[in-house]
Amino acid sequence: MLNLLLVEDDLDLATAVVDYLELESIQCDHAVNGVVGLNLIKKNPYQAIILDLNLPRMDGLTVCRQMRELGNDTPVLMLTARDSLDDKLVGFDSGADDYLVKPFAMEELIARVKVLSRRRSGQINKLTVEDLELDLSQKQAYRNQQLLKLSPTAIKILEVLMRESPSPVSREVLMQRVWGDDQPDSNSLKVHVFNIRKQLELAGGPPLIHTMTSFGFVLRRADENQA
Repeated sequence: MLNLLLVEDDLDLATAVVDYLELESIQCDHAVNGVVGLNLIKKNPYQAIILDLNLPRMDGLTVCRQMRELGNDTPVLMLTARDSLDDKLVGFDSGADDYLVKPFAMEELIARVKVLSRRRSGQINKLTVEDLELDLSQKQAYRNQQLLKLSPTAIKILEVLMRESPSPVSREVLMQRVWGDDQPDSNSLKVHVFNIRKQLELAGGPPLIHTMTSFGFVLRRADENQA
């Protein structure tokens, strides 16, 4: 079941959207202002977020910008009464993935949300797991604010593990997403993971990358490790 968040201060519209989504067997949380919405985004995983542009306490652009700065890559569908190109460009620059102009048909809202929910947003520029940060624009990783000395391939491996964290990633999936069809032997993956672990250890803190026996690897705190 899809789990969405609607951030909308128009209670009549919000009620209509939530009721319609429930008819489509889609679960939807609702926030009436930007501050509450951002707090829910920080606490809960969603497949997509429907975000009104004009909100009390914190507008939609600010909510979207702040969640992207936190490394949250949940797709965002922005709702707006404005249909100008400039307004849309400002929204995309803030991290929105799609736009829907009010008034809209519920069928179109459902269709767009379902498409967005199948992917993660490409609008973020930073991934964060615990004290580990990956700057996607600069292709640089930091732990405890210390720059890690990693090769471009190691950065790709780290990105996959961080995007999937705290879920494990199989060796096969990891190699496919890093090397595509032109894959090296499995020892190359082992060497890169070893070097990443070494750099993380040098920067201090508990181990973050754990081996899942006969499966692959997972990036998360040791006390979250299930294997």
